[in-house]
Amino acid sequence: MYEDIIYAVDGPSAVVTLNRPDKLNALTRRMLAEIKHALCTAEADEAVTGIIVTGAGRGFCAGMDMQALSNLGAEGGTSSRVDDDYGLDCEPGDPNMGADFTHALTYIMAIRKPVIAVVNGPCAGMGLSLAGLCDMRFAAEDAIFMSAFSQRGLVAEHGLSWILPRIMGPDRALDILWSSRKIDGREAVNMGLATRCCPTDTALDEAKQYIENLAKSTAPVSLMRMKRQVWMQMMQPLDDAMQQTNDLMNKSTSQDDFKEGVSAFLEKRAPQFAKIKID
Repeated sequence: MYEDIIYAVDGPSAVVTLNRPDKLNALTRRMLAEIKHALCTAEADEAVTGIIVTGAGRGFCAGMDMQALSNLGAEGGTSSRVDDDYGLDCEPGDPNMGADFTHALTYIMAIRKPVIAVVNGPCAGMGLSLAGLCDMRFAAEDAIFMSAFSQRGLVAEHGLSWILPRIMGPDRALDILWSSRKIDGREAVNMGLATRCCPTDTALDEAKQYIENLAKSTAPVSLMRMKRQVWMQMMQPLDDAMQQTNDLMNKSTSQDDFKEGVSAFLEKRAPQFAKIKID
């Protein structure tokens, strides 16, 4: 089914691997369609607790494939190929989160499960947008983050100018965008760009272990609702966010997962939470 990615499920983790290592996993229209379809598949799989996005070979993603862009430009730039879903039509994410979370990559924030980018090697251009819009970033020690847009006469694209200031602050976001300098895994953590820095040969395993721990101890519905809270309430006034939170808390305390969580705590055993069904 897929040509430019590899999709695999390992226990509670679904792993989406960008698989054009000879091109440093540079993105093509087909790859973007395949990523979206794979994330949709993982979201709907009740056995999957969390999703990992990573790159094959020596890099995460070098951005858009410049040759592919050149070919599109030569064809007029408005070819139907730009919007081609390659027979992989799928709309992941919570539709109730609204239009903000339906754009080229912003749909990742609406996916109802944790999405972790495991960044190995270069992560540049649109690859930085892809990693930035995931919920967390586990950076390998050999990770290299850079924007490159200013060096191409472009602007920050696909939500990068929105997400970077929110996770790093505006000054550090502008540093990355203006300078296009290379930032390694350790500095990325210090700047707030990455969640943690891992040895290169264990970064993927650490992300899998993180998801394994979530699968053993947390309620899938809590993960889903908390993710929605964080991303949606970031754009809401505090009063609206508090009201939404109060409504969710009242709903949560009346459901079976809350009763199971309390019982498991009192009985000193692992909880058995319900899976969430996503159509």
